[in-house]
Amino acid sequence: MTSIQRGMTSNERVRGWPGARRVLAATWVRGLAGVAAFLLLGEVLGRSGVISRAVLPLASTVLARAVGLVGNGRFLADTGATIGALAAGLGIAVALAVPCGLVLGSVPGVRSATRAAVEFLRPIPSVALIPLVALFLGPGQRMNITLIVYAAVWPVLFNTIHGLDDVDPVAKETLRAFGFGRLAVVRRVCLPAAAPFIVTGIRLASSIALILSIGTGIITGRIDGNGIGAFIADANTGTGNTALVLAAALWAGVLGLALNGLLGWAGRRALPWYHASLGADG
Repeated sequence: MTSIQRGMTSNERVRGWPGARRVLAATWVRGLAGVAAFLLLGEVLGRSGVISRAVLPLASTVLARAVGLVGNGRFLADTGATIGALAAGLGIAVALAVPCGLVLGSVPGVRSATRAAVEFLRPIPSVALIPLVALFLGPGQRMNITLIVYAAVWPVLFNTIHGLDDVDPVAKETLRAFGFGRLAVVRRVCLPAAAPFIVTGIRLASSIALILSIGTGIITGRIDGNGIGAFIADANTGTGNTALVLAAALWAGVLGLALNGLLGWAGRRALPWYHASLGADG
């Protein structure tokens, strides 16, 4: 149990949640109001002729096409494929990055020995690896998942390491003084203290994974066989399909928002003591 958990009584944790919910509700209301204002502005500019409808369709047209995609079987299949790739890629990335981060953050010798390799690989853009990965794995979900893993592993890895760097050294030394070994110290002190950093890393990785998944589909097109990106690439090949492209992109944004909200909810459920200590949802 960390110092934050010890310093907070159950009554304090209970009192923190109503206020946190109000803050979250107010944030959603302001966000939805901003989106509505943006769409209204776009509609007004389009109908007044300030923005050519040939260049940018009306917001109402895009929304209508987006609603129509709900009944589009191919789009639903592509959306399911994107969700599947995201789930598999993020799961593998977390399973790899968290243990590696714990080792690199806990064993200085290993961290120093791998620093050069990590710093060399990290800046390589995942999109630049699409031709290479496609050559070895061929186009399809395996390529998509592999690229997602590569892109998503870095935020989780470095957030895990930074979380371990932030651990109170007094807490670690106290457990060692009582005879606990290195693994016990990591499990009882380091991992709980780094957990909020890890959750943040996963949320960052989810956004990167979605961007990469959509981008990969757009670059490879229908040869990839699935994904919202492939749907956008197909729609972009026809004339007058700008509204359809924007409608699919809108659903991609909704998917990203839903994924971030789901991970935020999971983080609050997994770390209630941390979010209650902040007095608001993170």
